[in-house]
Amino acid sequence: MSTLHGTWNLNLKTPIGTLTVRYHFDQTDDRLHGVAVSDSESVPLENITVDPVGDNDLHVTWQQKVTKPMRLNLNFDVMVVGDTITGHSRAGRLPRTTVTGHRVDTANTTQR
Repeated sequence: MSTLHGTWNLNLKTPIGTLTVRYHFDQTDDRLHGVAVSDSESVPLENITVDPVGDNDLHVTWQQKVTKPMRLNLNFDVMVVGDTITGHSRAGRLPRTTVTGHRVDTANTTQR
């Protein structure tokens, strides 16, 4: 079964170029937490949902607010298959941004 926990490097192919952002997902008690860390800021993830798909995959959604390079409210919709993520993000009426990435670490996670 795929899991979301761990550290992921994601590439976001935006109209202004590709952004590389590190995401950390962790679970404490019954709540999933996440944070996105880029060169310019670190922002918490909100409303993270994880739904199993088939026997091994996960459908994951979350929202996050960014202020750089501009103020945006982003909505992510991705699939996790093993140690890879693919999908998209969207900011309002702007075109969808392609999201791809891979897990780089599972050691910094906590399950209570």
